[in-house]
Amino acid sequence: MPRPWSTATPFRWKGASLRTEAEPIVALRAIEKSFGPVSVLKGVDFDLRPGEVHALMGENGAGKSTLIRIMSGAHQPNAGTVEIDGRARRLDGPRDAQDRGIAVVHQELLLFPALTVAENIFTGHAPRTPRGTLDWGAMRRDARAILDRLDCPDLDVDETVSKLSVANRQRVEIARALSRNARVLVMDEPTAALAEADVRRLLDVVRSLRAEGVGIVYVSHRMNEIFEIADRVTVLRDGGTIATRPVGEVTEAALVSMMVGRDIDELFPKEDIPIGETVLEVRGLAHAGKVRDVSFAVRAGEILGIAGLVGSGRTELAQTIFGVTPATEGEILIDGRPVTVGSVREAIDRRIAYVPEDRAQHGLVRPQTIRENVSMAILDRLTRRSVVDTSRETALAEDAIRRFAIRARGPGQVVAQLSGGNQQKVVIAKWLATDPRILILDEPTRGVDVGAKTEIHKLMNQLARQGLAIIMISSELPEVLGMSDRILVMNGGRMTAILDRSEATPDTVGTAMMTGHAA
Repeated sequence: MPRPWSTATPFRWKGASLRTEAEPIVALRAIEKSFGPVSVLKGVDFDLRPGEVHALMGENGAGKSTLIRIMSGAHQPNAGTVEIDGRARRLDGPRDAQDRGIAVVHQELLLFPALTVAENIFTGHAPRTPRGTLDWGAMRRDARAILDRLDCPDLDVDETVSKLSVANRQRVEIARALSRNARVLVMDEPTAALAEADVRRLLDVVRSLRAEGVGIVYVSHRMNEIFEIADRVTVLRDGGTIATRPVGEVTEAALVSMMVGRDIDELFPKEDIPIGETVLEVRGLAHAGKVRDVSFAVRAGEILGIAGLVGSGRTELAQTIFGVTPATEGEILIDGRPVTVGSVREAIDRRIAYVPEDRAQHGLVRPQTIRENVSMAILDRLTRRSVVDTSRETALAEDAIRRFAIRARGPGQVVAQLSGGNQQKVVIAKWLATDPRILILDEPTRGVDVGAKTEIHKLMNQLARQGLAIIMISSELPEVLGMSDRILVMNGGRMTAILDRSEATPDTVGTAMMTGHAA
């Protein structure tokens, strides 16, 4: 029996091309799904053709993730049908969907860090010898063939996945899907954690797979990618299908309006807020060569944006201030007085809060509830005689759900069941529960939809009006330019420029980011 992907067995979709009249590979008809009394999908229609990139868009909570889970066999619809090659099918779990050619590359990559690239690609279906033992040579050869097809000559099939970059882990995840002869590839926020160069490489991979006839469901909040790569787009809102259109027939404004049900006139609603006295100052701050001689100040009511390429030291600077990696040189001053921040606990005691870049790994305990996550940073304040006051904990979570408009069934809902934007709101709520004066936001809107972005930006204005000193790190230059009072630019662990809002332009900030010195 031929292996799922072999140098001797041509990929069966190679050479196929998109035809508007082609029968869909997979079609979801009038899909409905409820969890208890909560209706999540309401008569949703979606289909995918061979050699097509079909974008799926909607606000967080619109039903995209649930639709993907039904397509991949993880959920069963309450009503409606799933058709594969024109025939109604019941998908009895993810393995059944994989056997029928449907694979998902999740936003949170599901790889085994301790295994090699080849082992991850063929987990669960490794080639075997006639004696039934693992055929390691065939596994390496077939893994190499798949990676070469994806234009990944630099990936070593014997390297352990834990040593790979995020971009290369994602390529391994795609290769694993293709090793099962996937005809349908669902890509859920594939570029959310990638640098721009890696985004370009990934889009090239998508184009290559489309040319081979693979149907790709592309879920992303990045409008520029949708218009660059997609053939059609379907918009969901509040669990229903709003429209399916060829990408060439819609505009960005029209997509936003369909997604949120209203026009968003200004994605970056920065307000002019009176700036107060200096709250935080760092002088000559350094840590282990990753942060080098950085000095700046942030005032009450001010949003200081930090821009820089991936690896420039932005996150390392935030973690040094927050005590994750304490400073080896320099000093930190709060209200003009030098303080020691040798640990996260000391940072919290100094009323510093940090919303991390990777909410799944460092911001949340996703198997736990909203109530447990929101209270996590202040459990000592909610505990008497080593017993947590669950009534106060629940009240705190209920207040967070109301204040931040978190779409959830209640405080007892498990965080992993929430959309990305609502998970981000839970992280922010957790740290605001500590009553900080200094708030560090590392990629606060990564992986969230345009509606949630606007809500988070308005929240930043609100917190600035209350007198918080805010540091915002973002890889999106429009966000940095749109929401900052001043912009600090980093390169190679050093501060290369600090610009007032009035003098910051894409050219001035971009030049300082890439060249290491101000224009």
